[in-house]
Amino acid sequence: MKKIQRVLAICMRLIFPIFSLTTSFAQESNWTHFRGSHLNGISGDTLVPVFWNDTTNIIWKTDIRGRGWSSPVVFGNQVWMSSATVDGKEMSGICVDFKSGKQLFYILLFKQDSIYGKHPVNTYATPTSCIEQGFVYLNFGSSGTACVNTESGQIVWKRSDLKCEHMQGTGASPILYKDLLILHYEGTDHQFIVALNKKTGETVWRTERPPECYEHLAPVGKKAYVTPIVIKVGGKDLLVSNGAAVCIAYEAETGKEVWRVVQGEDSTIAMPFSEEEIVYFYTSFVTPENGEKYAELLAVDPKGLGDITKTNVLWRLKSPVLQLLTPLIKDGIIYTVDSRNNLLVIDARTGVTLYSKKLKNRYNSSPVYAGGRIYFTSVKGETLVLQAGRTLQVVAENKLPGDVYATPAIVKNSILIRNEFSLYRVGPIK
Repeated sequence: MKKIQRVLAICMRLIFPIFSLTTSFAQESNWTHFRGSHLNGISGDTLVPVFWNDTTNIIWKTDIRGRGWSSPVVFGNQVWMSSATVDGKEMSGICVDFKSGKQLFYILLFKQDSIYGKHPVNTYATPTSCIEQGFVYLNFGSSGTACVNTESGQIVWKRSDLKCEHMQGTGASPILYKDLLILHYEGTDHQFIVALNKKTGETVWRTERPPECYEHLAPVGKKAYVTPIVIKVGGKDLLVSNGAAVCIAYEAETGKEVWRVVQGEDSTIAMPFSEEEIVYFYTSFVTPENGEKYAELLAVDPKGLGDITKTNVLWRLKSPVLQLLTPLIKDGIIYTVDSRNNLLVIDARTGVTLYSKKLKNRYNSSPVYAGGRIYFTSVKGETLVLQAGRTLQVVAENKLPGDVYATPAIVKNSILIRNEFSLYRVGPIK
């Protein structure tokens, strides 16, 4: 009997690593949210192409009906995006096959006669969807949110009663947390976060932004477009959400406030990001008594309660306002391009800039990482590939036609790049 037990134990030790590798591979085979399955822009793939153009290393190109800056999300062999007509009166979900690029579904989700206003650069389908086994969740801000069955293409539920005045359009992407779908509505009139039951669409909790942080602001200063993250601090999951006037950590399951950092007086756009139990985020505008408006990149110790503005900020880096892309952090180094087209690589521990470089184009698409390299894609469709590290090493500069605002997805050693008209799968040609 003991001999059999020893044999079984040996077998389990052999099987467990194989199981772990299989599980890890399954995770890397999907890209489920804006900036990936872990909301950090990092892929574990190692054979992602470095060089491409519109005729080299293109596995397929598929034209996408309508217009949208939402990024592609991937589960299994399905790629999902949202799209809208240019006038914003029809909003849809689109699914294509990962292997072939063939369209599988085009689903009209919302149709409306009156529309909200938006910035000329924005679209009516800018929030990135989130996806899991069997279901995709597509959000269009005040126009509505829908859950779609990914096998049948049938609409499971819809909500169109959650409203705010976006003013310049919507941009905050939904995220999944356990059985919750979490959405941000931060407009000139109302600012709140809501968690829905992902199976039914019913409200589980709703939390208003604290009025004392907003009541002194003009309506135009109350709007924000931020996608939150979830981090674990002291064994508790915290939802970190950076609004126009305050960054707040909430209990993810209840929406109860845990701590806040107060700073700013208008629009935040870039997501918070985190590594090694430190949270980083760009504040909104700060107006000095004499001088030009600015923002700051803050590093914050998230182990605190209440107002931690004066106690838990580890360092500050002055930055230009209206930061659009979300920086990427990997192995203690932050990679970003600010709103004045400056590439900055920053030591995450100290806030010291390791190197900088002025770039010729704007970068609204957030950087992504794979195989030791950082990929930055400009609005002109140029992708700058850098070797990760503390010194500037340009690996490649690639170009695809069309404007790019969507953040690429990296999955199965391929890069999915969406421009204003099409979706490209860039990958190694076998």
